[in-house]
Amino acid sequence: MNPPHAHHSQPRRHGETHRSGRSGWLRAAVLGANDGILSTAGLLVGVAAAAASHSELLLAGIAGLVAGAMSMAAGEYVSVSSQADAEQADLERERHELATDIEAEHKELAAIYVHRGLEPQLAREVAEQLMRHDALGAHARDELGLTHTSRPRPVQAALASALAFATGALLPLLVSLLAPPARTGVFIAGTSLVFLALLGAVAARTGGASPLKGALRVTFWGAIAMVLTSVVGSLVGTAV
Repeated sequence: MNPPHAHHSQPRRHGETHRSGRSGWLRAAVLGANDGILSTAGLLVGVAAAAASHSELLLAGIAGLVAGAMSMAAGEYVSVSSQADAEQADLERERHELATDIEAEHKELAAIYVHRGLEPQLAREVAEQLMRHDALGAHARDELGLTHTSRPRPVQAALASALAFATGALLPLLVSLLAPPARTGVFIAGTSLVFLALLGAVAARTGGASPLKGALRVTFWGAIAMVLTSVVGSLVGTAV
């Protein structure tokens, strides 16, 4: 016969979800799409203000989309690769210290747990058991703050940034195809500000912040950028 309450022996899963776990991918996606909308819309508004033809406008927009996506991918790849190199160097140093002075590393890990609130004796026991199981993993996690889920992935980051930028850039580019030729710049600016507001609101809500505040923040700076590019485009168009 099974003992009473045997069905409670399995540990229950931790069902909470935390917004902070989304911060990495959310930040990259929002930045990429925001840059795609704003830079492409700014470029198109500036070119339209310079009285360019419709074909010249489309050519500029496509060129801006491709160049921007490649730039985002290259920048993200270099940045994340540098982070990965730094983390790997830290792990190699930690591996060397574990091989040459494991006692000091044990004391160092125990001190970390004491600092977090454990009693010294318990901290030493925890450090000993964790190091017996996976010494490098314990130090990577608790001393260096490195985990498997947070490991830098340069190629994945580069592709995600390029895709997010291209997706954002397509929006003002499609508007330039559908807008009346005489008012292309106005349509691009207006719809792009709406796109930016929606993106800012969704990003803020996903992150647990005020959607209105997120929308106003990104729309304000987007409007300033497009006004400036329009003024520059007009001046250049008049001079040329």
